[in-house]
Amino acid sequence: MAGRIQTMILTPRPTQTPSFRHRQLNFPATRTTAYCTRSVLFNRSRSISSPVRIRANQRPDQIDDNGSGGAKTLGKSLLNFADNNFLPLALIGGVVSGLANPTLGCLADKYYLSKFSTFAIFITSGLTLRNGEIGDAIEAWPVGVLGICSILLFTPFLSKIILQIQLQPQEFVTGLAIFCCMPTTLSSGVALTQLAGGNSALALVMTVVSNLLGILIVPFSISRFIAAGIGVSVPTKELFRSMVITLLIPLILGKIFRESFKGLADYVDRNRKLFSKMNAVFLSLAPFIQVSRSRSMLLMVKPSVFLVAVGMGVLLHLILLSFNVLAIQGFSTVSGSNQLASAKKKNATAYVLVASQKTLPVMVAVVEQLGGAFGESGLLVLPCVAAHLNQIIMDSFLVNFWLRKDLASKSAKVA
Repeated sequence: MAGRIQTMILTPRPTQTPSFRHRQLNFPATRTTAYCTRSVLFNRSRSISSPVRIRANQRPDQIDDNGSGGAKTLGKSLLNFADNNFLPLALIGGVVSGLANPTLGCLADKYYLSKFSTFAIFITSGLTLRNGEIGDAIEAWPVGVLGICSILLFTPFLSKIILQIQLQPQEFVTGLAIFCCMPTTLSSGVALTQLAGGNSALALVMTVVSNLLGILIVPFSISRFIAAGIGVSVPTKELFRSMVITLLIPLILGKIFRESFKGLADYVDRNRKLFSKMNAVFLSLAPFIQVSRSRSMLLMVKPSVFLVAVGMGVLLHLILLSFNVLAIQGFSTVSGSNQLASAKKKNATAYVLVASQKTLPVMVAVVEQLGGAFGESGLLVLPCVAAHLNQIIMDSFLVNFWLRKDLASKSAKVA
């Protein structure tokens, strides 16, 4: 089109009057852009009268640059969003996958993939555990003691309050009360602490110690707060062996590998973000498997009743978060520690995340040993599955909020 117009411009006026009339447009020879404004070109049966801008030096492949550039920008924005919210997206994806296709989740449960994921998380934790972080955990031992007391001694008192709620089936209420007496999560608290940049060594210590001690303390808590003095048989020996195999041994193995191979330690330190995402993937297997196992029972319960139970679980976790935030603030004020502000923040992050969560696998093992003393086992576990997922997803968004806040404060300091 541009070549056609240039030919028209450079061709001299013919000596003979043409058989049709037209307006001749003269353009300066030095300009590279030809403008046709309200020009009329009669080409037998076709006329063009709208304003047209044509660049003589424009290539046809540049026409869609704006569209492709917009698509690239959108794709980059989506990738950045996925990178910044990797953990909550992974967890939500696990829940949705379990609801959509429970077959794979049940197959994973059949081959103990959940235990493998916990084992892998603690191996990774051992690989990323620096010697300096162990020193930080030892230095923060008062916070660790406070966390263990909160997990095993303080928060079980909430079960008394939960038992006052009237809801049918009553197993939903009893199950959440039992859930309050459990130790902290086996893996999610540690993984979230690592993602948040908290004191991961302190989180590891609180997790391992509270679960090992919890095997001895949980039966007493259930008897006192829920069973009203009725004896409860809990498989202490089996639970203790399971905790050692899935928590303590992989943690020690990971640390041994790190100290034995210098190149491995350097690689892990250079790719800590990659290992954090690996932990997030392993962590997402827990909701995927639990939802897949419970899907059929979920469909049997009235949606309104189950939503009330889910709301109770959300409220329970908010209460635990609020209690532990106030506890660590009060402890910091009373203790008057001389630690740096950054160290205090890392310790507080580990404390709040680990002490505010409750473990589901130990709860399931305990309920299986109760033999129906408190009602149908499936109904006891079902609201706790939702509470377990809620606490992980809520805390993942909380961690993401903290990371964004830290990034904004760092950017403000640089500016």
